[in-house]
Amino acid sequence: MYTDEDLNLAVKQGVFSAESVEEFRQLVSSSNGSPAIDEENFRLVGGFNDIFIVIASALLLFSSLWVLMLINESLAYLVFAALSWGLSEIFVKRRKLALPAIVLLLTFVGGAFGLAGSLFGAESSYAVIFATAFSTLAAYLHWRRFSVPITVAVGTGTGLALFASMVLSIFPDSAGFLMVTLFLCGGVAFVLAMYWDAGDTSRTTRKSDVAFWLHLLSAPLIIHPIFSSLGVLDGNESLSNMLLIVLLYLLMTMVSISIDRRAFMISSLMYVIYALVSLFDHYGGVGYSFAITGIVMGASLLLLSFYWHAVRSIFVQRLPERIQGYLPVIKKV
Repeated sequence: MYTDEDLNLAVKQGVFSAESVEEFRQLVSSSNGSPAIDEENFRLVGGFNDIFIVIASALLLFSSLWVLMLINESLAYLVFAALSWGLSEIFVKRRKLALPAIVLLLTFVGGAFGLAGSLFGAESSYAVIFATAFSTLAAYLHWRRFSVPITVAVGTGTGLALFASMVLSIFPDSAGFLMVTLFLCGGVAFVLAMYWDAGDTSRTTRKSDVAFWLHLLSAPLIIHPIFSSLGVLDGNESLSNMLLIVLLYLLMTMVSISIDRRAFMISSLMYVIYALVSLFDHYGGVGYSFAITGIVMGASLLLLSFYWHAVRSIFVQRLPERIQGYLPVIKKV
């Protein structure tokens, strides 16, 4: 399997011409029945060898961690992170395997977080702040060395966690302030995602992959505080709240269509299903409300998926041209 990054590298090395690669992409798009630019492609598994290496690496890493924990906690996390970096040198830097790259990044940053936390101790109020700061630095160093697309999202996540932990240290008993902080963090992640997306509106480079993971990070951070503030998960099941959730989901759907990212729809799906179930219960659908909700949502999402490109084309073309310049371009099939 060849990715867009592989094709771009072939063009740089003079193996193929840029024109022939573009013609190949158009051929594949037309044979698939939809434009490649409108698909959220990202490299995850190159083959079963990726899974094999992940399993073997996990056995080595977590077994080493378990054994060394009996000796010294800080030493265990240090070796855990060092082994993760060393394995990345082999399977990410040299062999460029996708799934091992993601897993080894997470274990390296997780090891850095555990190491920093162990140095301060669980009793220290500054342990989380120091650990998130150290994890952010670890993610930055990993990005500079290996440039794994998910690294930017992980580093952004740890950086935002650092900010949130500092806010909590100042306002420890303010749950409302925490929700506001999470929403602001989600907004920052979304802006970063759009920055990377705007740098590759044709979605043929690594920037699009970076944006994909940032959107996955931003969506729940934005959506959860909004729906949580309505009190839905706390038993506030008023009809007005349920209808408001449905309207908000439609708004999220419009955003997803505009930026051609399904993350917002998926992240808010749990809330809208809960809202629809409550609505059906309110009107006497007890016993089969969940089944009806599943039918309605499943059929709606499948229908939208089938007409996604047509709907997006109609919707985006009605937006101001300045906004369209930051969105993935639409190619005719």
